Amino acid sequence: MGTFITIVILLACILLILLVLMQNPKGGGFSTDFGSSHQIGGVKQTNALIENATWSLAGIIGVLSIVMTLVYHEPVIDMQDNAQDTEQPMQDDGE
Repeated sequence: MGTFITIVILLACILLILLVLMQNPKGGGFSTDFGSSHQIGGVKQTNALIENATWSLAGIIGVLSIVMTLVYHEPVIDMQDNAQDTEQPMQDDGE
């Protein structure tokens, strides 16, 4: 289960990197780089799609990271309590 979640997180990270690289910081984005705006659905729709996909992938990464933490969380052992339980009283042999 952990391996599957890790693979899904890695794939989501790679897709997120690609989506961020496709975005144009000046507002043009994917549709101005490839083809005319009418073929893809317009600049506004394409930018909205890329933005929604970016937020969705970021949310998926966040949720799956929390799920992995909760599933594979090991309880913290208090070292003071553990040391008191394992200490043996010293026995006096009379020497």
